[in-house]
Amino acid sequence: MDRITQGMLQKKVDYLNELTGNAAAPWTRGEDGKLTANIGNYHLSGAYGGWCLHQMDNESGGVHVPFSCGYVPKRELFYRISAFIDGIHAEREE
Repeated sequence: MDRITQGMLQKKVDYLNELTGNAAAPWTRGEDGKLTANIGNYHLSGAYGGWCLHQMDNESGGVHVPFSCGYVPKRELFYRISAFIDGIHAEREE
């Protein structure tokens, strides 16, 4: 398989948000200029040379790490997100 890019990861996350009915962006700026956390949104976080999937957990911007694996290479995260999406589809088919 070819190299997994950040863009490929982002497309998976965008689809995951669409599939779960979550907002596409982690934050929304209101008319007053203040940012509001979009609870439930999935988004990427990069650090330590790796990538992690975060899910917005509260209105203060706290996040949950669905896979509890920390920061991993792009390919590993790509496969984990793909499996997560497959699980959602399987659950909905039952």
